[in-house]
Amino acid sequence: MNVVGVERRSAWEWRVPATGAMRVPVVLYADATLLEGLDERALEQARHVASLPGIVGACYALPDAHWGYGFPIGAVAAFDPEQGGVISAGGVGFDISCGVRMLLTGLPRAVVHARRVELADALFDSVPCGMGRGGRLRLSDHELDMLLAGGARWAVKHEFGCEADLERIEERGCVEGADPGSVSLHARERQRAEVGTLGSGNHYLEVQHVAEVLDARAAAAFGLVEGEVVVTIHCGSRGLGHQVGTDYLREMLGAARSFGIELPDRELACAPLRSELGRRYLGAMRAASNCALANRQVITHIVRLVFARLFQQHELPLLYDVSHNTCREERHEVNGRECTLFVHRKGATRALGPGHPELPLDLRGAGQPVLVGGSMGTGSWVLAGTSASSQRAFGSACHGAGRAMSRNEALRRWTGSTLVHELAERGIVVRSPSFRGIAEEAPEAYKDVHRVVEIAERAGLARRVARLEPVACIKG
Repeated sequence: MNVVGVERRSAWEWRVPATGAMRVPVVLYADATLLEGLDERALEQARHVASLPGIVGACYALPDAHWGYGFPIGAVAAFDPEQGGVISAGGVGFDISCGVRMLLTGLPRAVVHARRVELADALFDSVPCGMGRGGRLRLSDHELDMLLAGGARWAVKHEFGCEADLERIEERGCVEGADPGSVSLHARERQRAEVGTLGSGNHYLEVQHVAEVLDARAAAAFGLVEGEVVVTIHCGSRGLGHQVGTDYLREMLGAARSFGIELPDRELACAPLRSELGRRYLGAMRAASNCALANRQVITHIVRLVFARLFQQHELPLLYDVSHNTCREERHEVNGRECTLFVHRKGATRALGPGHPELPLDLRGAGQPVLVGGSMGTGSWVLAGTSASSQRAFGSACHGAGRAMSRNEALRRWTGSTLVHELAERGIVVRSPSFRGIAEEAPEAYKDVHRVVEIAERAGLARRVARLEPVACIKG
């Protein structure tokens, strides 16, 4: 990337001053190498986001940032409704409330590794994955309404989990203010048979072991023990969320002129938060968020059944569940004034610091678990929010490694069958309905996740707690 005009604030923070139509600066968290490798289009997108009405503070690009639709993926931006702030469907993304949850097994790596092939086959057979793949549940209109309003609470009520799970999910498993009536019939029909399914693309179900603990105190609070196995689930709101994004982007684009909004990019179609359209999108987005929470909860139940059958291990308590494609109403301090903001996090997760009242009591001393997915060949991380997190990027941290190349480029360089063989030689079992999907998600197609989380720590966004390595991966 051409760094002309980019000011260096520290070894880990850079600033692009507000010029032209920009209302706020762009702040980038990266080292010199990551900054140089950042796609020019991603910086242009960040500048466009900084030009939207009612934006406050800055548009933040996190260490895993890369080019996306409208907003860069790995971007955070907050809007003040009292200053004409907007909500952007492109700033949330198509996979609304896509997120990560982690389950603790208490099983030593050696026990699971010995049966990793059998385990991978059982999980692959039990959790439907792939484009358009349906599950075993098919909901009536009334049941779908209850799911969209209730999220993971709906799932627990129907015996897909337990009450203790809800304490470890953001907003206790249900986003308030959801409006199922603002979700189109087409979106609802796309979801009717997709509850409890993994989806495709970068979604995965991965069995991992704790390879290294860097923060013993936080790891103990999180229940992470070096050498023990965990299970990570990464998926979102499936076809319903995608359709909600498609429906409202189209409507917002058509209505922009009537709101007096000059869009720097059609993909940034948005509506004032105080408008009827803005309120309808919020209701639909929150319903889609509940869809994602319910989806991950049902998959959790299926995973527990598999472990109970193979290892007689019935517990698998939930460590935490975080979403990274959202817009939340939050209180933050801006220029010495505390105000209500709507914080868009696209490919970014909250990173609440120690003592935050929204955290469960048993996690409050350590800070919020931040679950950072890597790739099926390089490993993942658990971080924790810090006391400084709220002062940087509105209490946000990175969500993954971030792509370093497009899916098309990955397909030109690798074949799925070759990758499966190479990973198997390293003791990692991969199962997927599509070799193409595996090639698109080649480990080398992503940034170095270890460097990404190190920069996040040095920049004060979150601190490293534990490094995870893969044992078996189910790819969508």
